[in-house]
Amino acid sequence: MAAEVAVVAAMNSFLIGLQFLTRLSIVKQSVWTERGFGESVRYFPAVGAVVGIICAGVVGAMNFFTGGTLPILTGATAFALPIILTGGIHCDGLMDSADGLFSGREREKILLIMKDSRAGAFGVTAMILIAVLEFATLAELARLSTEILCAAIYSAPIIGRLMMVVTIGAFPYARAEGMGKAFARFTTRRTIFFAAVEALLLMLPLSVGGVKIFLCAATASLIALIVAWKFATFATGKIGGVTGDIYGAVTMLAELSALITFLLTAVSLQ
Repeated sequence: MAAEVAVVAAMNSFLIGLQFLTRLSIVKQSVWTERGFGESVRYFPAVGAVVGIICAGVVGAMNFFTGGTLPILTGATAFALPIILTGGIHCDGLMDSADGLFSGREREKILLIMKDSRAGAFGVTAMILIAVLEFATLAELARLSTEILCAAIYSAPIIGRLMMVVTIGAFPYARAEGMGKAFARFTTRRTIFFAAVEALLLMLPLSVGGVKIFLCAATASLIALIVAWKFATFATGKIGGVTGDIYGAVTMLAELSALITFLLTAVSLQ
């Protein structure tokens, strides 16, 4: 009985995370408790795996049936599809973070800028740079092979959301209140460990593709961790902690660095 209750609670937390971080809604949930919302953090890598499976399936099939002859179109699809699936929630966080953190203002003004729904010059510039780099990386991955492309597309969302969990648990929350407050309140080192093991198990199937792909994923995870940690540290120095927007920015930067590292590692091991 206790095991069944635990399984139901875990599934409920996963579904909350899936509905919040994506446009996918298996079971419509309109009433969320703060605890349920906060405890969904541990299942963020699994949410990333769902996004990764869908994207890898669609883009992989596209690259396979075109014989890799349309890498530009394939790269564009691989870039756009995760944004469609997530509703651009992480893009919004990236743009708001760039507008605030690079405004040159004091802490309170930065926080106000980040809450503003309007996009500023820094936010637009940051999004364009991310888009160009990610699009080019995905196009080059499409040129290499469908297997490597699928592995990268599958693992990047898992890595990105694991780095979000690390940021939530390792850095203080900067605002007195906010949606991300529930995440921070219920996320501990144990949560980070749980999410890390979860991410590792989710990426173990990549080992079927051989040592090369597994090494690419491992190296990508390490570099993404360094990038996420550096950015969260930078943000903490500016505003005394992190916010929900920072969580989104960390996810975007971690995914981009993971994809670039995956590509560079794959090329170097050829």
